[in-house]
Amino acid sequence: MAAQPLVKSVIVLVWYAASALAQQAAPNPYATPYGPPVTVETAKKAAAALAETRKGNWSMAVAVVDPSGNLVYYEKMDNTQLGSAKISINKARSAALFKRPTKAFQDALAGGGVGLRVLGLEGAVPVEGGFPLIVEGAIIGGIGLSGDTSEHDAQCAKVGADALLKP
Repeated sequence: MAAQPLVKSVIVLVWYAASALAQQAAPNPYATPYGPPVTVETAKKAAAALAETRKGNWSMAVAVVDPSGNLVYYEKMDNTQLGSAKISINKARSAALFKRPTKAFQDALAGGGVGLRVLGLEGAVPVEGGFPLIVEGAIIGGIGLSGDTSEHDAQCAKVGADALLKP
């Protein structure tokens, strides 16, 4: 019987250690500094995202913003649903201003409980498809796509982000 308290103590100790390691391993988006804003020439590389949309036969809008959320580049394919025009910009702004992919807000909201706090964050878009643009450890802007399912939006936004970040 004396072994039970010892086992419980060891389990609790292991749990605390594992929790501490998990917190250390997870990147802290708040710590990522803002850098110089994305240039127009760099932002134009976002057209690669639209090439990805064509592969899937999806009509979308793409937006690139600077770290402050100001629009730097925008393009909307013909026949893209009209609501997606603003949503792409909002996804890009959300990713840049909050220093994380918009999927982080989607996941938090889907988790319920304290995740519902996302609804109170002005400008946070809880729909996949926006990514911060990070160069040399600093956020230079954000990219957002909208026009199909959020999963397809994110797939194309990731391609666009990768293209923007190539030299």
